[in-house]
Amino acid sequence: MAKIIQFTGLSGAGKSTIAQEFERLSKDLRVKIIDGDVYRQSLCKDLGFSKADRIENIKRLGQYAKSIENDFDVIIIAAINPFNESRDYLKASYHAALIYITCQINVLVLRDTKGLYKRALLPDEDPDKLHNLTGVNDIFEEPESADLIINTTAQSLSNSVKQLTHFVYSVLE
Repeated sequence: MAKIIQFTGLSGAGKSTIAQEFERLSKDLRVKIIDGDVYRQSLCKDLGFSKADRIENIKRLGQYAKSIENDFDVIIIAAINPFNESRDYLKASYHAALIYITCQINVLVLRDTKGLYKRALLPDEDPDKLHNLTGVNDIFEEPESADLIINTTAQSLSNSVKQLTHFVYSVLE
């Protein structure tokens, strides 16, 4: 039975990148990544970005993780997951560990891998403005009880993955 781990953090903080590198390096573990961006296009394509829809999105990802847990050693749900309510749901329902992937907003704006921060920072009257970017003009609740915090502001991918690897092996023992 897999250990389910939930990542939370703003867009561009490194959730998917860290998960993918961990999977690549973990030759002795069967790892499954449930990437929030990917599953938004399939399992959760009917959902928007209201609070209720965001919570439902996380519930579905958790249910999916539970349904495949016998096939893997580690399942990582890599999603923004902005509300403590949905994080607590995953912890209570699936004993999912919580890892907060954090990064200073000014660094995220510089990275802007998807162009989202640029759009969110446009003037309100601009038709291209993104009005619901988590952490900029939509809510992101700081995790109340993360099991691990990985700060990618200045930490390398290699060190972030080492931190994750140490944690994963400690919870699998």
